[in-house]
Amino acid sequence: MVSRYGVLTAVVLTALLASLAACAGAPAPGSSAVTGAGSAPAAGDRLKVVATTTIVGDVVRQVAGDAVDLAVLLPAGADPHGFQPTPQDAALVANADLVFSSGLDLEEFLDRLIQNAGGSARVVAVSGGIETLAGHKENGDEGEGHAETEEGNAHEGVDPHVWMDPTNVRVWTRNIAAALSELDPANAAAYQANAQRYDQTLQALDGWAQGQIDQIAPENRRMVVDHDAFGYFAQRYGLETVGTVVPGYSTMSAPSAQDLARLEDAIRSLGVKAVFVGNTVNPALAQRVAADTGVQLVFLFTGSLSEPGGDAETYEDFVRHNVNAIVEALK
Repeated sequence: MVSRYGVLTAVVLTALLASLAACAGAPAPGSSAVTGAGSAPAAGDRLKVVATTTIVGDVVRQVAGDAVDLAVLLPAGADPHGFQPTPQDAALVANADLVFSSGLDLEEFLDRLIQNAGGSARVVAVSGGIETLAGHKENGDEGEGHAETEEGNAHEGVDPHVWMDPTNVRVWTRNIAAALSELDPANAAAYQANAQRYDQTLQALDGWAQGQIDQIAPENRRMVVDHDAFGYFAQRYGLETVGTVVPGYSTMSAPSAQDLARLEDAIRSLGVKAVFVGNTVNPALAQRVAADTGVQLVFLFTGSLSEPGGDAETYEDFVRHNVNAIVEALK
């Protein structure tokens, strides 16, 4: 049963969002602003850009440079699967010219936030055009199949964690540059030059990652992770995800006792050397599995960068940290 306190909180939040929309001269809540056309900034103005996650935000920053005013909705360490926006987030969206999301239904909060906040921002899902991994993989089962997606068109059962493969972030880079150039043609040449330069960085990063992973003996290239976030990484670099602590692509699921027992049996029988847990989830279950089976517990970055000055301040740092930690654990 929903408490009177919960109902009151929902009513207050809705009222705040509606007020913000009205102040922005936006349509009333319930009207669609998900694929708004946006408009070019006036002469001398800078685009107001919002990115959903810290990872999307860093890639936007690499392409945009200092030509835009960039805000990021999720703070470092926040889980994009369970994020709940605030009225302050609605204000950012209401005043934005352009909103970049990862897409593929990762940011389940976004449609409602945009509808309630109003504004005329164009929304670009940067994963548009990526060949996605499809098919749910339970512990001990092999997921199969691929699904082609277009911008903003998420498919049920699609793995949204495309950024775990740097070659997919090259697609992000092109999509971001195209969207910025369309809305801000005066800076289009700079956006395209930045995108080309960052694309070269990502190509080099991909080659470095493969060289590091190649140091792991083939029989040791098995991973157990906290949730199914490493499919693209494993496919790209020749690793195998043999099980997850939490079933599925979202951290919001919960395993049964039977799920955990099967996972621990798989770890023992396959000689898995480590359990990997991401920085945006509660590690308690992964710690239990690692303790029960006597294997290492290794922390990685998955849905978020670190705080400034941390081990994953940028996307490039994110990949390098993860690769180094995985190689060290599995060699």
